[in-house]
Amino acid sequence: MPDISIKYKGNLRATATHLKSGSIISTDAPVDNNGKGEKFSPTDLFATALGSCMLTIMGLTAKTHGFSIDGSNIDIDKVMGKNPRRVSSIKIVISLKGKFSDKEKQLLMKAAHHCPVSKSIHPEINEEIVFNFI
Repeated sequence: MPDISIKYKGNLRATATHLKSGSIISTDAPVDNNGKGEKFSPTDLFATALGSCMLTIMGLTAKTHGFSIDGSNIDIDKVMGKNPRRVSSIKIVISLKGKFSDKEKQLLMKAAHHCPVSKSIHPEINEEIVFNFI
């Protein structure tokens, strides 16, 4: 059985359903690619998957080691390239909220770099990652 079902709705929009939970995500083409840009684009979801994966793996790492990253966030700037049109770079600013030891900081930085989505990204896509401990 598939994990996800995606239906094209017309006008450059699609709806993806997570079959186990029933959760739905709608997408729209971006304005610079003939869409209305009113929803996440597929490449936005690509960058979003990276950020949420990083936070999840850092959260798992923190939980395993007995501390928390609750209230932390990631801001992402996705840069599109031309010829071919694709994501060419992703700028990631990770703001980790809490008091962390040097060891905990190192664990979190390593975890972010080793999330499964990050490991799945083509090496030609430049990932710029900044860690802010706040």
